[in-house]
Amino acid sequence: MALTDITRVEIEKALEEYDRLGREAFLTHYGFRPARRYLLVHHGRHYDSKAIVGAAHGYLPGRRPLAAGEFSGGARHAVALLKGLGFSMAKDPSDQEPPGHDELLRRITKLTVNRSAGRPALYKPITLLWAMGRALRGEPRLTPWTETEQALTGLLRRHGAHGERPRPDYPVASLCRDGIWVLPEHSGEVPTAHGDARLRRWFAERQPLGGLVEPVHDLFHRSAVTRLAVLDAVLGTFFDGLDPAPLLADVGLEEPAGERPGAAEPWIVTAAEYERGCRLIDQWETGNEGKRDTRTTHRPRRSRAARHLVLLRSEGRCENPRCAGQPADVTDRREPILEVDHVLDLALGGRDHPSQMVALCPNCHAVKTRGSTREELRAILLRVAAERHRGVRAGARPLR
Repeated sequence: MALTDITRVEIEKALEEYDRLGREAFLTHYGFRPARRYLLVHHGRHYDSKAIVGAAHGYLPGRRPLAAGEFSGGARHAVALLKGLGFSMAKDPSDQEPPGHDELLRRITKLTVNRSAGRPALYKPITLLWAMGRALRGEPRLTPWTETEQALTGLLRRHGAHGERPRPDYPVASLCRDGIWVLPEHSGEVPTAHGDARLRRWFAERQPLGGLVEPVHDLFHRSAVTRLAVLDAVLGTFFDGLDPAPLLADVGLEEPAGERPGAAEPWIVTAAEYERGCRLIDQWETGNEGKRDTRTTHRPRRSRAARHLVLLRSEGRCENPRCAGQPADVTDRREPILEVDHVLDLALGGRDHPSQMVALCPNCHAVKTRGSTREELRAILLRVAAERHRGVRAGARPLR
């Protein structure tokens, strides 16, 4: 064993694996604890330096990963190696990686809201959706209090639950304490979201500039998978039995716009993004197992994020290997005419997950649904869905 054999190539391979698996899964896989003193900084993200070096050793030809007890992660060993290879390090243990995809979803789905009326209050969810819409459109993260107050007061009046007063200071103060909102020009703690005149006066006197914490805003802006998964979680947790469509239209998160693959590189999805998206969907699926949408009919809840990942994975082409040719025409948005379908019906125990979903042209969808060979095709599509799912997670392009 020699740390000096490790080059930047092996370190970058370990970093890519860390991104793909996520921090918790990576540390568990290699048997390391979270770093206590030294963090590797790469492209603005923070990594557990000793675990990265241990994993990188396994990428050397004929070598295996190093266990935590086989070498030192201190300044004279692993840290010295990383610095020598040109990587930056952070010493401050509080300078950790901002909330990632999993932590973001956990914080939002675990929001504490007032339930005294028998239903969850909608102050905080409405505020989150408003900020999410702003991030999606690329609008400034931080806004003056007068602008925040005016926008949220209108939204709360139109969409708040019965009996809720349109007071934006309540959700903003509470979200600050949740670590999701920030008032950067204010030092010290924000008052608790209780009382009346005192809290209103605090915001009126200070007129704070505020908005989502930067990592959360950036995730909502650049990651459609995260945005859709969080939207699934917020609607499923707080809007059960309600019709959120008018609110989503008001904040710019109506379903068609949220599900578009994207304009710049519409059919590109990295293994890391696909893996993170699937982990979020796994969490969403676990929390919604057996639950039904009760607004109009008792339909199983469906994940927008899962549908989006399948569309990305398809690269704009029907995933049926027997497809005779999908329509040459496109939608009004110049996108392929594709329909995302569950190979196994949800009502019969199928999963709302990319591993059991496919993108089909209308003709193949009709054959799968009503054709005389539908059972044979269903078996083929189930295999194709699983193969493509595994392939993208491994970083390979879908098979054609």
